Amino acid sequence: MPDSVTSIGDSAFIYCSGLTSIEIPGSVTSIGESVFFGCSGLTSVVMRSGVTSIGFKSFYDCSGLTSVVIPSSVTSIGDSAFSGCRRLTSIEMPDSVTSIGDSAFSGCRSLTSIEIPDSVTSIGDYAFVGCSGLTSIVIPDSVTNIGDSAFKNCLYLTIFVEDLSQPVGWLGDWSSDNIYWGDMWTLVEGVPTPI
Repeated sequence: MPDSVTSIGDSAFIYCSGLTSIEIPGSVTSIGESVFFGCSGLTSVVMRSGVTSIGFKSFYDCSGLTSVVIPSSVTSIGDSAFSGCRRLTSIEMPDSVTSIGDSAFSGCRSLTSIEIPDSVTSIGDYAFVGCSGLTSIVIPDSVTNIGDSAFKNCLYLTIFVEDLSQPVGWLGDWSSDNIYWGDMWTLVEGVPTPI
């Protein structure tokens, strides 16, 4: 993609199953809705710094995608942006991101780790629902809102929360299993560990 491109329109590459890799230049500031929706052959995405938002269902059901590095210019990850990316094993999220949308990573069952930066203030409804490969996650005390069932059906997940108790903006059923609040765990050689 040439660096003269500044935006990628909605549904631009929808169902392009033959597309295997894409490099998005730094000239692009926004990725529209459903841009790579259903691109099942897409395995590699490189986003250069410049993109500020990843739109609704941008990479929805890109079932071949295995890893994503989000550039430090991105501030928001849209609703269902990576939903159904069932082979996605890792994602690097910069500390520029402030919000993770509804169902942003739902059904990413191969996702084994994700670090939520302390810039994030909001995690949407069903954001990580069905991420059955996740085993551990730390929620920083910057997060003031967590939506409904954000971590539902993450069967093996242990959640470590920096706050001492549940903030008012966290819905009561955001998660119910294996939660350790700030005075119940510590870092041991960089690994969150129950006390």
